[in-house]
Amino acid sequence: MNDPDAAAAETHRAAASDHLLARVIREESARIVAALTNWLGSLDLAEESVAEAIEEAIRQWRARGVPPNPGGWLTQAARHNALDRLRREKRYREKLVQLADPAVTAPVTDPGNGEPDERLPLLFGCCHPAISPDAQLALTLRAICGLTTAQIARATLAAESTVAQRIVRAKRKIVATGIPLRIPEGSERAERLDIVLTVISVMYSEAHLVAGGDAAADRDIADDALWLARVVAHELPREPEAQGLLALLLFHRAREGARAVDGELILLADQDRTRWDRQLIAEAQSVLEKAAMLRRPGRWQLHAAIAACHSDTRDGEDTDWPQVLTLYDMLLAYDHSPVVRLNRAVALAEVDGPQAALDEVDALGDALSGYHLWHAVRARMLRQLGQRDAAMAADLHALELTANDAERRLLAARVDRAGGLAQP
Repeated sequence: MNDPDAAAAETHRAAASDHLLARVIREESARIVAALTNWLGSLDLAEESVAEAIEEAIRQWRARGVPPNPGGWLTQAARHNALDRLRREKRYREKLVQLADPAVTAPVTDPGNGEPDERLPLLFGCCHPAISPDAQLALTLRAICGLTTAQIARATLAAESTVAQRIVRAKRKIVATGIPLRIPEGSERAERLDIVLTVISVMYSEAHLVAGGDAAADRDIADDALWLARVVAHELPREPEAQGLLALLLFHRAREGARAVDGELILLADQDRTRWDRQLIAEAQSVLEKAAMLRRPGRWQLHAAIAACHSDTRDGEDTDWPQVLTLYDMLLAYDHSPVVRLNRAVALAEVDGPQAALDEVDALGDALSGYHLWHAVRARMLRQLGQRDAAMAADLHALELTANDAERRLLAARVDRAGGLAQP
């Protein structure tokens, strides 16, 4: 006869093991990949060895429990995997001799010992401009965050085969062009850092756009993005844009409890702000203030400043929209993208009215006609101007272009209230 208590205990033990494994992967895998890459001169070999070690950990830890030193266990397993692969590769015979000798095997850096974090050079290598943006994101999720190809495919809404091809091409590009795994210096750093921060931002955004999903974010991906932003900000404390991105993601994470309620999406204006995490907001404000003290403004700091304006309010009507619009005007000097201009139009509507905003939105049609939020914002402006039929058509376009179930339900409810989905 089955013992329910024993089964429950086993389930709890397995869940605890999986939780600890996820934490170890996040904290240790990128360091191990970076260290192995330095020893071997091959990111591909290092990353594959660590990926195999993670798979071994999942199997063994669930069966035998978590070892006393999980990071050390993962390091040793990855090193043994690398040795096994080297034995099958004649061209690595010299490296095999070096790696097999413990005397010449450098330890993985302890982030608390004052040495530079090995993850940063690896991250800058994954985000080199010679690698396509899609491949940058996929390789970062794999090499830095330790995600499997299936997890990356789910997070980026791409087929597994496509993700695998992107990762392979990115690794080949690193080898073929001799991309160095280092933190750039001087004038090169600002451009490269912006790419790194963009990849982290996209990672966080992708966690909220799961096709067929509800309003809840993919917490693992979102947590990885926030964790990575913390790593970069900690290691580059004199880079205000790194601090700006961290502040922005902290503001966003603080609103998660009010943004998604029972699987349903709640727009910012309608959120219960008592559900916002005030501790995270205070941390975000502190980080943003430190960035401002460096007196080198940039787009991530301005994005964070806009989020800060919303975090200071008791409700949507209390928002300082003229200040938000001013910040968007400043942001356009750093980021003139159509999406930023669309967001600015929302603020413009609150300051100068819906017609001025609609003129701005319509001017973005060529660039954003395939973007569901362009149609949704346009529908809002049209409805405020009393153009109900045009607003209905715009909402229906937005509904057709939306893959996320929570967004679809929100738009469908808006259409239904306007009579668009009423039964004859």
